[in-house]
Amino acid sequence: MRSGLLKWVAVALTGALAAPVAAQDSDPIAEYRAMFGDDNPAIFWEMRGEELWKTARGPKNADLSGCDLGLGKGVVAGAYAQLPRYFKDADRVQDLESRIVWCAQTLQGIAPAELLKIRFGNGDDQRSDMEALTAYAVSLSKGRKMAVPFDHPKEKAAYETGRAIFFYRAGPHDFSCSTCHAASGKRIRLQALPNLTDPADARTAYTSWPAYRISQGELRTMEWRLNDCFRQQRLPDLEYGSDAAIALTMFLARNAEGGELTAPALKR
Repeated sequence: MRSGLLKWVAVALTGALAAPVAAQDSDPIAEYRAMFGDDNPAIFWEMRGEELWKTARGPKNADLSGCDLGLGKGVVAGAYAQLPRYFKDADRVQDLESRIVWCAQTLQGIAPAELLKIRFGNGDDQRSDMEALTAYAVSLSKGRKMAVPFDHPKEKAAYETGRAIFFYRAGPHDFSCSTCHAASGKRIRLQALPNLTDPADARTAYTSWPAYRISQGELRTMEWRLNDCFRQQRLPDLEYGSDAAIALTMFLARNAEGGELTAPALKR
């Protein structure tokens, strides 16, 4: 399947690159996405994630059915639409990925280092349990609207920290997240850049992650997307599940308030 998808994309992009530059109104990315219709290889990550979720594992030989993602123990449906949020048991704001790591450690006895040994898959033989678990949990919120809690002081502090990081310029190119994502109408080659400070753009962009990236043959999570943004800014890797990663996610999730979740989506 993967080789066929990549071959199709190569043909699609070749045609797009050969088109006249003046044809700015067409969107080749949207066109090939539409051709896939409802077919999305992300379903294989969702299926594996569901199996991992319901399988007893770790030193405690337990599954994740008792994991509280914010809506009560065992309630997965709709939970992603209300994350990140403050969790009293952890006494911190957590996003989906950090909460799954926390649940695996407390319920199953799986050390975070073990679960995160492979943070991101390589589209081939290297598979990440976290990407699969995330895909499964997110899929059960598809169609729900973003409604992230914002009452606890730590939730508000996370948002402000995330906003500060978003606009912080650093690295050899003096870039920030806002360099690419704080103005409307920007593009990099064929790729339109959403203005993540604009509610409409933020809703469309945030709610489509995680997503299956055809060009990589891999499902990518929000943690991967933020880390890739840091890579493009030539900054050090963003620590998985760190306060910085959670704060940035909180900033983006709050900006996407009211947006309908379409993730896991399909991207170039």
